[in-house]
Amino acid sequence: MTRTFPAVNIVTEPTTIKSASPSQVDDNSVKDLGVSIHEVALDLVDEEENQVNFTDTLFRKRKRPTDPDAIATKRSVFDDPMLAPHYWPKKDYENIHRFDPSARWTYREERALVQKIDWKIMLMAAIGFSALNLDRSNVNQANSTSFLTDLGMTTDDFNLGNSVFRLAFLCAELPSQLVSKRVGPDRWIPTQICLWSIVSLSQFWLTGRTSFLVCRVLLGALQGGFIPDLVLYLSYFYTKRELPIRLALFWMSMYFCSIVASFLAYGILHLDGVAGEAGWRWLFLMEGGITLLVGVTTFFNMPPSPTQTKAWFRPKGWFSEREEIIMVNRILRDDPTKGDMHNREGLSLRRLWTAICDYDLWPLYILGLMFGIPNGPPATYLTLLLRDIGFNTFQTNLLTIPYQALGIVKMFLVTLLSEHVGERTLVAMLEDLWTLPFLVTLYALPAGPNPWVFFAIVTGLLSYPYTHPIQVGWCSRNAGAVSSRTVNASLYNMFVQASSIISAQIYVASDAPRYERGNRILIIICCVNLGILYPGTKAYYIWRNRQRDKIWNSMTVEERDHYLRTTKDMGNRRLDFRFAH
Repeated sequence: MTRTFPAVNIVTEPTTIKSASPSQVDDNSVKDLGVSIHEVALDLVDEEENQVNFTDTLFRKRKRPTDPDAIATKRSVFDDPMLAPHYWPKKDYENIHRFDPSARWTYREERALVQKIDWKIMLMAAIGFSALNLDRSNVNQANSTSFLTDLGMTTDDFNLGNSVFRLAFLCAELPSQLVSKRVGPDRWIPTQICLWSIVSLSQFWLTGRTSFLVCRVLLGALQGGFIPDLVLYLSYFYTKRELPIRLALFWMSMYFCSIVASFLAYGILHLDGVAGEAGWRWLFLMEGGITLLVGVTTFFNMPPSPTQTKAWFRPKGWFSEREEIIMVNRILRDDPTKGDMHNREGLSLRRLWTAICDYDLWPLYILGLMFGIPNGPPATYLTLLLRDIGFNTFQTNLLTIPYQALGIVKMFLVTLLSEHVGERTLVAMLEDLWTLPFLVTLYALPAGPNPWVFFAIVTGLLSYPYTHPIQVGWCSRNAGAVSSRTVNASLYNMFVQASSIISAQIYVASDAPRYERGNRILIIICCVNLGILYPGTKAYYIWRNRQRDKIWNSMTVEERDHYLRTTKDMGNRRLDFRFAH
């Protein structure tokens, strides 16, 4: 996405106008840095960031040869003497001591630094995310055994457990984000992992329906908000062009974790009868112990910010002073709003209410509610469906691996496509577009189908291109400001969790084993998504951008400059903001 700097009259496409929320500059903070914002920088880069991405790596594609020792610093509002004071970081911003608009760095330095961030920051975040998925999905693996029978439960009880889990997960989203902003994600994320791990391993001692439901509620409450918390944390280190790619890798790690979990389940479930306990009990105990270890490790491997990596157990820190300067300035040049709040600052009720009332993001919330329903029930009940069709416990757990492996490939390909076309709506539609024909085939199957034919259809259905990361990034992009982005990410994920509650009620015991009525409902929802919701969302954002263009283009240069200096609009409320679609 290109940037616009109205004060210097750079013209760009209407849909690519950069937005940022001006903050009140502290004159002392500007003077203390000892730099002049009135100097015109002529050595800056105007074109888009030449970052390494999947498409370039796979096809060795370059727009033009780049000198690795050339200046890579991108031009920003901080290079305009009239605009810079309105975008200066707050004086209590945790990285203010490394902020220097005169700082310059090369492509070689930036690429080496991004790779270092990937290994130090991204890797630990991916491991934490894998811990979430390990403890969130092991109940489905337990369901491939005598789990329901041992606890005296039915499929409807299992449905209820999934529903209360999702409801608790949903209700915890926003409070978790508020806690994370107040105490810092570097403290809250490891705490979450440790707490839910203790609950997860305690499922070893489940006695029946009541204890099962209590554990599901506790797990949902403790895991809720974890994903937005992690996305917020990563935004401290990555630019808005880099973050979507990392989020794609993030969710690819989920599939990899699922494959590992299937092999773990295959081995652990063979402990059935050891010490007189069922195999599913050992599954909860051992996997909960693994994630507890991850949680404890995370406490020592999540620094609060780019400039706060030193600790008593890491006296030298991870980054040099030069690297910290590059990190801070590349992030703020990319998005000046990241200097509006420090990483231990809670959200005010006014900011919270403003973000909730942001009706321009409601179309994305509706998509979050609806897009995942068509493939939700088949994914949740895969192990039970395979057992009902004739496969045993161990075959069932191994047969979940193929669709997860295919999911990694599909995630990789959809990321390539998203990068190549620069399109959100059409790419995000691919998940439901892939799912629809398989749902129709599943619905049309005769009674008592060949087990392997059934397996092939369900595997094809569940190997859909997972577009949730694209929609997460889409929501973050259209929120605009950091303060609203925190809340909007939680609200979006709350709607996604609400979709899981809905989907958990579609396959019911009275419709077993073929679930014809349920599959018919899934087909209808899929058609609504493809025919109404996605096209409607794109049409809405095109219309909103045309409204803004009409007002913005009718303003003179002086009027635009006056607006940018005096406006109290923030994020996507600003006239120079254009919605992505």
